[in-house]
Amino acid sequence: MLSGRISRYLDRHRDEYYDRLLAVSRDDDWTGWSDFFLTAIAEQANDNLSRARSILALYDELKEWVVDETRSQYGVRALDWIFGKPVFRSSDFVKNSGIPMPTASRILRVLRDSDMLAVVSEARGRRPALLAFTKLLQAAEGSE
Repeated sequence: MLSGRISRYLDRHRDEYYDRLLAVSRDDDWTGWSDFFLTAIAEQANDNLSRARSILALYDELKEWVVDETRSQYGVRALDWIFGKPVFRSSDFVKNSGIPMPTASRILRVLRDSDMLAVVSEARGRRPALLAFTKLLQAAEGSE
């Protein structure tokens, strides 16, 4: 199965994609097809590398900031947890981050107030808020 990213490359180069496939069946041109497909893979690898570097740069940028902003020894632990799950229910963070409950709740409030976390849906009744770390999602999508 092809990744979604290679599929996007093939969609963007649809005419050449079909020409190369036709050349394989008509002219037995596997070299042309291989060259085209390897180019797609190389471009995707470069794109993935760029996204990974953006994610690492974002992490490095926020590591000190989150400790200063939250004034907590658990700041980096919170950041690590959020990097592992950038869309989450607030209750999942409080229960699963390994941070004491009052501190976890305060950290979430600080990160929401500083706009690091966006509220996807507010808490209602027993349903906790759904939060998203949009900068990470944008870096992962390559849409910073």
